Amino acid sequence: MHDLDPIYLDHNATTPLLPEVVDAMLPFLREHFGNPSSSHVFGQRAKQAVGRARQQVAALLGCDPDEVLFTSGGTEANNLAIRGVAQAVDRRRGIVTSVIEHPATARPCGWLEARGHRVTRLGVDADGRVRLDEARRAIGSDTALVTVMHSNNETGVLQPIRQLAELARQAGALLHTDAAQSLGKVRVDVGELDVDLLSVAGHKLYAPKGVGALYIRRGTPLQPLVLGAGHERGLRPGTENVASIVGLGAACEAVERDLDLASERMMVLRDELWSQLAAGVPGLKLNGHPALRLPNTLNVRFPTVSGEAILAGAAEVAASTGSACHEGHEQASAVILAMGVDPVDALGSVRLTLGRSTTREEVARAARALIEAVLAAKSCVD
Repeated sequence: MHDLDPIYLDHNATTPLLPEVVDAMLPFLREHFGNPSSSHVFGQRAKQAVGRARQQVAALLGCDPDEVLFTSGGTEANNLAIRGVAQAVDRRRGIVTSVIEHPATARPCGWLEARGHRVTRLGVDADGRVRLDEARRAIGSDTALVTVMHSNNETGVLQPIRQLAELARQAGALLHTDAAQSLGKVRVDVGELDVDLLSVAGHKLYAPKGVGALYIRRGTPLQPLVLGAGHERGLRPGTENVASIVGLGAACEAVERDLDLASERMMVLRDELWSQLAAGVPGLKLNGHPALRLPNTLNVRFPTVSGEAILAGAAEVAASTGSACHEGHEQASAVILAMGVDPVDALGSVRLTLGRSTTREEVARAARALIEAVLAAKSCVD
């Protein structure tokens, strides 16, 4: 980043590469160009590098390396998990998901729905947590798959995945969770969660864009979406993106090394940001559960002023709102609306997401810039 750049508080959108990730990738962008499927020394070097990366990802997830399949990112991993299970377990036609999913989950579910599958979308409570009472009623003998994100990308709210897995297990259904936002911020262990499938997006945890992974519990029925040669056990054909896979492995090893310390540090700074904003903006509200959320994520609701207007007036801060703009008309975030927030109030929402390199000084500067932008926007309204 450059000295004149704004303060980056959009780490849930993407993260910068860690220096050790770049260092790990460089040899495979320069001299180690071999195809992992080739039997000669050039290919075997690449194959060994992919194998090491698979071990590094597995170590972060708490699974065996042969349960990790590399993809082009979280979106492909979600599609393979959702549509792949639906094809493999065609005798069951029910899919249970939630109303707050990322489009990478929502759209595959909608695709299945258009083709005759019964999709049930669970609501959330005022804190943004999926309603387990609705899940108990929805998950039954016809359910093939339950797919609910591990944490929400806008609010950071952690979802009751273990409880949903228990309900799925009782009904003989499979459970998939999109953990793209959670990895590198909180501990995610597939055994403790008891999930069958879990999606990983590299660029959310300081690895490159265009690479991801899907954890597949051994024995889980799954059909490939793309047909070709036998790469990745035939479930994801195509010559492996070796350099990026190496980067993903290095990132997983790096974030696992000091995960608890980094999480605690981000949480302290996140709470400082909240305290400073709340002191300067009377009536400021928190979107999401006060405790059960990612340590880096702060989604706040400014009163009487739109989030877009605030960010436009705070050029010193790079963040996002989660809302959509259509033909000049701002629409509130569907995630915030699903929590029961009034549509007009919801327009004041801003998502501020910290990273491993965010400093206390940056937090203080960002708070000042946002407060000044709120006051300026209110004076224009008044």
